[in-house]
Amino acid sequence: MVKKKTFETSLKELEEIVRQMESGDLCLEDAVKKYESGMKQSKYCLDLLDKTEKKISLITNDKAGNLKKLPFEDK
Repeated sequence: MVKKKTFETSLKELEEIVRQMESGDLCLEDAVKKYESGMKQSKYCLDLLDKTEKKISLITNDKAGNLKKLPFEDK
């Protein structure tokens, strides 16, 4: 069964990539591959954060002061 990728696992992968690149132990070719992978992880995390921010921004108060959640349409 394929495990769904989460923000936390992507962030951990990104942190590991940064650690490896900062170590200075990678050859140029491996460093470029790690950079490409890191950019993909970064984009995934940023996209997920953006979607989450949009969902949170849809939570508003109604006229009586009660929390009201508006439907979010993922486009």
